[in-house]
Amino acid sequence: MKMTDTNATFRRSLHVALLCLTVFAFLGASDEGARFNRLGHRLMCVCSCNQILLECNHVGCTYSDRMRGELMAGLDRGENDDLTLQDFVQKYGPTVLAAPTGTGFNRVAWIMPFLALVLGLLTTIFIVRAWRKRPALAAPGGVLPVSGAELEHFRTQARKDTQI
Repeated sequence: MKMTDTNATFRRSLHVALLCLTVFAFLGASDEGARFNRLGHRLMCVCSCNQILLECNHVGCTYSDRMRGELMAGLDRGENDDLTLQDFVQKYGPTVLAAPTGTGFNRVAWIMPFLALVLGLLTTIFIVRAWRKRPALAAPGGVLPVSGAELEHFRTQARKDTQI
């Protein structure tokens, strides 16, 4: 009975190891469909719909069909991803890219959202601190709260007036 349990455990371990090896072997493998999908999601349709090329859903959109054909032709020629994207930029302009490149003036497009967030947070902190430092308003006919040196002045005046 012990031999059977050991064999079953060994087989199970072997199957798990084989499965892991297969997954890692095919992890880097990509087919043309996945590459087409990846590149198609990095491009915008130029029919002014402001949608990703592969998600353009306009009925009869001549741009998306033609651009998909050009993308497939570029992949069939064996061009790398950067060359294919550069061809689209030369033909349709830089607005065809779904995300700006990280070079030159386009870096501003990546930096500005974070800069705006930081400036917004700093402005909020500044306003909250300013609100906390402003004096408290007294209710009509009410007495303002007194503290610090002003409180000591009133105590001294009260002692003088009451002679205690």
